[in-house]
Amino acid sequence: MQLSLTQKESRLGLKLIAPSIGVIGILILYPILYNIYLSFFNVRLGEENVFVGLGNYERMLRESGFFSSLVTTIIYLAGSIIGTTVLGLAVALMMNIKFPFRNITRTVILLPYFAPVISVVFGWQFFFDPVNGIYNHLMVETFGLAGGRHNPIGEPGSALGIVIIFSIWKNFPISYLLIISKLQAINKDQYEAAAMDECGPIARFFHVTLPELYFVLGTLIILRLIWNLNKFEEVFLLAPNVRTLPVFTYYTAFTGVIDQGYAAAISVAQFVILTALIIFYVKKVLKW
Repeated sequence: MQLSLTQKESRLGLKLIAPSIGVIGILILYPILYNIYLSFFNVRLGEENVFVGLGNYERMLRESGFFSSLVTTIIYLAGSIIGTTVLGLAVALMMNIKFPFRNITRTVILLPYFAPVISVVFGWQFFFDPVNGIYNHLMVETFGLAGGRHNPIGEPGSALGIVIIFSIWKNFPISYLLIISKLQAINKDQYEAAAMDECGPIARFFHVTLPELYFVLGTLIILRLIWNLNKFEEVFLLAPNVRTLPVFTYYTAFTGVIDQGYAAAISVAQFVILTALIIFYVKKVLKW
């Protein structure tokens, strides 16, 4: 049978993307499906797994550890996403104004994002070190704002806040880059027309700049939602006592009484939560 040109192109396209689909299936789809499979079992290392059905999910809904880590994750997500977006926007607006040494400043701003995680985490831990840290020296000896030396990273009441601040500082440069690239593409005629209508700087920001940045900001929030919900290394290396869902899953699967079936169920719940949040955000906020 003679194939048309369109059919030949379709078959060629399928052949070209087949290797990529195979790699995606092996590296992404298979681990997801196998993880879902394990969530229905009591996984015994070196022994045969025992099928428990929905037992791991029922246990997850009964125990307070999951809900505690879920609340911690929500606070971490809200603080880090809002912080990186707002700070990235503020820095982009400032860097869009011409001033001396602007190019050097733009380069320095990017350093936190591209610096290795382990090196900046070590720097932050040294900063808050109760013996030699700069934080305690300033708070106790210099300004007298604290009664004694302590380690805020090791205290439950302040560790989460420091992790959020660290995440904002480490990741705002990517928000800045995306926002400033859109800022520089906005037609200047819109600002001139707004100025002719006697709109001040604040009015021009809300009526010209912000509407133009709407989809860029929306994309940033989605990306940060995906990245931060799955963020493990930054949180665990800086403050392992802050148990977000990824950290809680790690402790369940690999430390203490190892329970990888229960950990698989937690990770499935995390995947479902992430998918639901993305669908809600895309439908209700971005209206795609």
